[in-house]
Amino acid sequence: MPYDEIDKVAEDTGFSGVVWVDRGGEVEFARAYGLANRAYRVPNSVETRFGIASGSKGFTALAVLSLVRAGVLEMGTTARSLLGTDLPLIADDVTVEHLLTHTSGIGDYLDEEAESEVTDYFVGAAHELTTTEAFLPLLDGHPAKFRAGARFAYCNGGFVVLALLAERASGTGYHDLVRQQVLRPAGMTGTDFLRSDELPADAAVGYLPLDGRDRTNVFHLPVLATGDGGIHTTAADMSTFWRALFAGAIVDDVQEVVRPRRDVPQESLRYGLGFWLHASTDTVMLVGYDAGASFKSTHDPRTGTTRTVLSNTSPGAWPMARALDL
Repeated sequence: MPYDEIDKVAEDTGFSGVVWVDRGGEVEFARAYGLANRAYRVPNSVETRFGIASGSKGFTALAVLSLVRAGVLEMGTTARSLLGTDLPLIADDVTVEHLLTHTSGIGDYLDEEAESEVTDYFVGAAHELTTTEAFLPLLDGHPAKFRAGARFAYCNGGFVVLALLAERASGTGYHDLVRQQVLRPAGMTGTDFLRSDELPADAAVGYLPLDGRDRTNVFHLPVLATGDGGIHTTAADMSTFWRALFAGAIVDDVQEVVRPRRDVPQESLRYGLGFWLHASTDTVMLVGYDAGASFKSTHDPRTGTTRTVLSNTSPGAWPMARALDL
């Protein structure tokens, strides 16, 4: 799509967020639309930080892989070896690799295969979810769906379990681990874990329709994100991230991270280690969708082209992503 048509898509759909396209580090298009805070009429800017929901699963994967590289974990490390008696319904043979590739078969506290709406409430006392350990009651009590390794089933809870395993193996909290092993090496200075009840001025408030009105997502999501998603970032930082990843600044062998591990025909995609992969090209992507957040960022390592759409509404990113052929 010609870039001069993006404004029309934004107007027609009421898009709220940022669209960013660059090639080889040179920005081709960068524009913000809508409001970051509707109560105070604060506009979005290209520097606004947005929550990216499951988009940050890739960061969790890279943090875990940093521990594998350091010998603190192995791909074959079982969850049970670090969980002890916690989460007894997770099978004894579930490994780090199963969790990274969504093939663990464990039951999910936020099951995307179940019929639900983004406006539903899932997390209970959201204000209490400030640590990974605090998620244990949410993760418990969900029977396994299938034998580990049998098939692919997208699992949010599996990435919270990964964060928990990383903490217990390393002795470092998940948030600090991601900062140390991913954000700093990548040079992502505008990206961090922000509390939803004290967002800084440069962060967009997330909105979703409730009872005929647009309301904030503060009661829908954990107050502080953990392994399955919710970090806040900027469009520029996502481009910085992709360049750093493929330059080897975060992991030594990025090709192992983005090597296809599973075909996901229902999504017309493939999956690596924490990253979605195009069905037939080398393009790698991160995607996020939740109450008051939608996000898609793709990177083509052959051309160095990054395309990112961030939105502070649940459906906002998708019409724009389709227009950009993401």
